[in-house]
Formats: sequence, structure tokens, C-alpha cells
Amino acid sequence: MTQETKRNYTDDYRVFFDFLWARGKNWCDADADDLWDFEDWRTRSSRNPGRIGGARWNRGLAALTRLYGWALSAGVVARSPVVTRSVRGRFGGQVQVAEARIAHARTSNVHWLTPRAIRLWVDVGLRGHDAYGVPSSGWRGRLESRNTAFAEFLFSSGVRLTEGGSLLTIEMPRLRLDAGGFYPGRLAREVTKSKRARTFYVAAPVVAAVEGYAESSRAAAVRRAQALGRYEHLPVRRVVTAVTGLRERVLHWRDQDNQLGRTPLASASVAERMTMYREGQEGLEPLWLWLNESGLPLRPASWENVFRAASQRCVDVLQDRMTEPPVCTPHMCRHFVSA
Repeated sequence: MTQETKRNYTDDYRVFFDFLWARGKNWCDADADDLWDFEDWRTRSSRNPGRIGGARWNRGLAALTRLYGWALSAGVVARSPVVTRSVRGRFGGQVQVAEARIAHARTSNVHWLTPRAIRLWVDVGLRGHDAYGVPSSGWRGRLESRNTAFAEFLFSSGVRLTEGGSLLTIEMPRLRLDAGGFYPGRLAREVTKSKRARTFYVAAPVVAAVEGYAESSRAAAVRRAQALGRYEHLPVRRVVTAVTGLRERVLHWRDQDNQLGRTPLASASVAERMTMYREGQEGLEPLWLWLNESGLPLRPASWENVFRAASQRCVDVLQDRMTEPPVCTPHMCRHFVSA
């Protein structure tokens, strides 16, 4: 199970547990009536202003099925609130499916942006331009180079949020004089949704933007953190002393207790990557590419807030000039009209 799936499942559990708590019940007291009432409230009830669609409900139902299946087998609960029925599977065998599952639910609702809308969203939302394309006088763009470089990287490469958000500096392509218009990079299998390594391609101007970020605001954040001794006081850190191998690279490291270890780059999880550092000229530096203002790794999920704030700024600035100001999420970066 990926970190993103775990985070989504946790959100699903929290909403159901809050629903039960309002009824005076703990999670282990839930019965089938509770689940059916929850399904009605979650998907149809006028008392819920945040109703969800069928695909979203099915995902939450899968989370609850998994939780109560474990609880039942472990003897934590006497019965599961998720009622199932037997159906014929794709290979002819009988499989159990939840009665509350919504059939024919739309599994995706793809939105996209044209290149013009992308430029407008980046300029207004991330660069602080006003409705006339002029930088706003009150704009505070301390993280502008980071945010624009990341958004343009997602648009150019088509990688997912966690894939792009967990890149290490040694995985990002470098500008070369003899290269063409696009640069190849390699995603480690552990950070991909399919758990299979794959190659991505990113445009040369975007590679230049990422390098610009690395040499400017990122370097400044690292220097501030070094001056404060922030990296030396981390409770968990792995200082990479060597990288061996060509196609299958291995990170050799020393941890905070001077214990030695090695981790194949392909199998380094997101959490492990956040603990990786190297010795630079001025001291320890993170290998994690995208940093916050404190010089520490920015969690991939935090990009959702960056995109949300940029979209809200577009609405605030452009609502009087256009009917539909551009709104963007990290997932939408994977779907855009090329012409």
C-alpha cells in the first residue's frame, strides 16, 4: 500500500469514526445500519454540504472493508458493518463484494488546462501577477522559484505528485550542451503508483528552471538551516557517503548513531528519502530536492496546499475579468491540451 493510499484511507476512517461518534458509538460498535446511514449521508443527504460521488464512496468503502475484515479475523469485533454478497469474478470464481458498493460509478473526472491557461495560472497564482500581467507590488514571492519550477516540472513530465515530489537531487536530469529539447529521468519503482520503475522526459527550459531554484532559494534555505545547526540535531538522518552502480544505484550511508548501511535507490521509500543527506562544502545538505523555508524536505502532500492557494489567488484576481479563472490541482498537471 502506497503512502498516498494510507493517507486517503486514514481520512476515510476519520470521517466514518466522527459519524459514529455523533451517534455515541465507537468504531468497534458499528453495525450494518450505521454503514447504510453513513452511505446515505455521505452521498445523498441534503444535511451534508460536502456530498461525494460514487467513485469516492467506493474508495472509502474499500478502506472500511479492509479495516473491518482485519478486525473480524483478529477477534476485535464480532461482526463487520460491511455486508457482502457473492458474485462471479472475472475468472469464473466466486468473490465477495460489498452490498453498499455503487455500481457504474464514474472512476475519474478529468479536467485539463490549455497551455495559455497554464501560463496564466502560473503567472497569477505562483508569480503574483495582477489581472493585467504585471507583478503585484505587495507580492511576497520567497518561494516563487520553487513553486513555479515544481508546477512546470509536473506539466512537462506528466509524473504524479508523489513521484515528482519525492525526487532526490541526484535523480533530476542536468543541463548539457549536447542535449536536445527533452531530458530523460528515471523514477524509482518504490515511489511510483504501479511499483514499477519508469522513464520520464522533461523539457530543457524546465530543467533550467529547476536548476535555477536549486542554486537560488533552495541553496539559501540550506545555508540558513546549516547556520542554525538544524541538520545536525535531526533525530533521524542518513548521510550518504557514496553512490555506487550505474543503472541500479545503491546509496551507502551513515546514520546519526554512526551505524553503516546501504539502500538501493530503486527501493528507497518516500520516508527513507526524506532522511537522506550528504556532506556539502558548508556542512550537511538534504538530498531531497524540494525543500520548505526551513531547509527541510517538503512532504509531497503539502503541494496540495500550494496549488490550492494559487488557484484561489487566480479566482480572487481574475474573477472580474473572465468567467472561469484557471484552477489547477497537481493531478490536473497530468492532463492538459497541448495545442
